Amino acid sequence: MLYQSQNNTNRPLRVFLCHSSNDKPAVRELYQKLRAEPWIQPWLDEEELYPGQDWNMEIEKAVEAADAIIVCLTKNSINKEGYVQRELRIVLDFADYKPEGTIYILPVRLEECEPPRRLRPWQYADYFEGQRERALQRLLVSLKRRADSLGLNFEAPAPKKEEAIEEKKPVIETPAPKQSQAESLTYKTSVEVKKTAIDKPKPLPVPQISTNQKYTENGFLVEILGGIEFMRVPAGKFLMGSTHNEKFYGFNYERQHEVEIPYDYWMARYPITNELYSAYAKPKAIKHPVDGWEKKKDHPVVNVSWKDAMAYCQWLNNLLIAKLPSGLVLRLPTEAEWEKAACGTGDRIYPWGNLFDKNKCNTTEGGKVGTTPVSSYSPQGDSPFGCADMSGNVWEWTHSLKKAYPYNVKDGREYEYEYGEHVLRGGSFSNLYADVGCKSRFDNRIHFNINNIGFRVVAAPVLS
Repeated sequence: MLYQSQNNTNRPLRVFLCHSSNDKPAVRELYQKLRAEPWIQPWLDEEELYPGQDWNMEIEKAVEAADAIIVCLTKNSINKEGYVQRELRIVLDFADYKPEGTIYILPVRLEECEPPRRLRPWQYADYFEGQRERALQRLLVSLKRRADSLGLNFEAPAPKKEEAIEEKKPVIETPAPKQSQAESLTYKTSVEVKKTAIDKPKPLPVPQISTNQKYTENGFLVEILGGIEFMRVPAGKFLMGSTHNEKFYGFNYERQHEVEIPYDYWMARYPITNELYSAYAKPKAIKHPVDGWEKKKDHPVVNVSWKDAMAYCQWLNNLLIAKLPSGLVLRLPTEAEWEKAACGTGDRIYPWGNLFDKNKCNTTEGGKVGTTPVSSYSPQGDSPFGCADMSGNVWEWTHSLKKAYPYNVKDGREYEYEYGEHVLRGGSFSNLYADVGCKSRFDNRIHFNINNIGFRVVAAPVLS
């Protein structure tokens, strides 16, 4: 969404990121860190430009509306001919109209390089590997001074009250015992339909799922619970579905529409591995679905049905529920949660962008036979939120029943049935590039299992 033009003081600081397309990984990381600050509204082309918009016009409008410009510099961007130079000229032209001494242009070096002559009057920050946290803090100080100079006093709006979700009743009504959070994912083998539409989550004291097991990697905060690494996906709207031609998505192309997920959630960084699944199967005396899995401990588990995945989630939830904040459970992600974690808020085809790259995912084009370790294509193939393996390797079960778009959490697709087809996402090692996009959809019945289907878990609001 383009910056609002109102010149009021109860708004976030608008920050435009000027950069070369070749520097996207580092710039995307900086964007995510700035976006985590509630008083900053950063603008990055791949997140804010939508299909059909005039690129040149929207860039100029964003620069004109910005309160501050971060110019990201590398040897390549300084010497490269093309759009980045035009964008920089636009920025510098607007700077000429600012009062002397205004903190407006903030040069940021992503590597050792000599800033262009016209940028040399301004002090730069070095956003180098190993120095990024310090550089970020210095940038935040400058941006806060800019916000103060404009008299900005932004207060985030209170979350809207969610509408009550109408309870669907089965044909034959029977009283059900009250369930605890740990029991809420229990699979029912009866004709009764269990309501699993998303309830309003209780507010969390801090935006994290654990307090003592976490680390930062590639600019993302990674949190660990039960041996599983999780990545935070912030609340908000995103574009679900695609406007691209169906040839990009071999499985069930669906029209694009806007969906809002009104809560933060934490998506597992990787699919559940053979080793993690063995911790569930062994004490239950369940045969591991992968023969010789000990030699593939860090590969995604396969040959699991939707019922198997749901049973694992129930076991994991029971095991770790005491370590989760109130209102969250461990479960399969809904289709909307999965897609947002895979592609971010924009209209990208693959987790890393719009151009297929066989070096960023495990597909037929890469020539691998079978699954690969879940971290093999990270970070180069990661999503905007730091999730890995969301394109290729294995199809992943979601909680959602297969229904046509637009996605609507209230239309019954998030109810659990003893029958029906559930959505699979992400494509696998046995698929071509056209079938492994963030928007690709496939589906299968809940008892179906095969050697290219796995799953990952999410820590998200209670399903009841």
